[in-house]
Amino acid sequence: MTNHTVVSREDWLAARLALLEREKAHTRERDALSAARLALPWVRIDKDYVFEGPEGRVGFGDLFQGRSQLIIQHFMFGPDWEEGCPGCSLTADHVDGARQHLEQRGVSFAAVSRASWEKIARFRKRMGWGFRWVSSAGSSFNFDFGVSFTPEEMARGEAIYNYRLCKPEVEEYGGTSAFFRDGDGSIFHTYSTYGRGDEAMMGVYAYLDIAPLGRNETGPNGDLGDWVRHHDRYEVASGGHCCGGEA
Repeated sequence: MTNHTVVSREDWLAARLALLEREKAHTRERDALSAARLALPWVRIDKDYVFEGPEGRVGFGDLFQGRSQLIIQHFMFGPDWEEGCPGCSLTADHVDGARQHLEQRGVSFAAVSRASWEKIARFRKRMGWGFRWVSSAGSSFNFDFGVSFTPEEMARGEAIYNYRLCKPEVEEYGGTSAFFRDGDGSIFHTYSTYGRGDEAMMGVYAYLDIAPLGRNETGPNGDLGDWVRHHDRYEVASGGHCCGGEA
C-alpha cells in the first residue's frame, strides 16, 4: 500500500465535507467561466477555406452538415507524418460516443489536419473512428488558427501558440475551436482553446482525477506524453509526437 494517511470513517467524513465546500465553489466558478466564454465576441470568417475529404473538395460551410454550430479538433498530423499524434488520438477516442448527443444539440464535429486525405483515411480506419475528418493541405487554415508553423517560424524558434510567444518543438500543435453558421451562410469564429485547455475534452482525465493515484504522470514529461499510446499499441512502446504545453 502507498504511504497514505489512514483515518477513521468519522475523520474521513470531516475531511470529505471540507473538500466538498471547495468542490462546490469550483463548480460555481466553472459555471461563471462558462458564461463568460459564451459572452465572448465573435469574429467573422472572411476566407473561403477548402478542405479535402472522402467526397472530394468541400467548403468550410459543408463541415457544419446543415447545423448551425461546429466544433473542430485541430488534430496534430503533419504532411510528412505517417500517423496522428497519440495525445490528439486520446482526445479523438472520446468523440464518437459524444457525437450523437452533440448532433442532437445542433453541434457538428470535424477533425482537421494538414496530412493528406489518403493518410488521414488510412489512420482513421486503423483507429476505428467514425467522425468526420478532413485535410487542410494547401490551405492556410491551420496557420490562421495557430496550430501549424511555417519553416521560417521553426528556423527562428519563435511562434504564437495559445496566444503567447513560444518555441515550437514540432511544426504541428493541437487545439479545439468552435464556430457558428448564420442563416445567410456567414460563419463566425467563437472560441479556441489550446495546450491544457484540451483536457476538458478528455473524459479519461475526469476518471483519473478521482482515482486513488490520480493522473500519476511522474515520467520525464510530467504529462500524458509519459503514458498515452494509440489505443492499439498499449503493449508496444510508442514514440512520436505528442501534444503538451500549459493552459
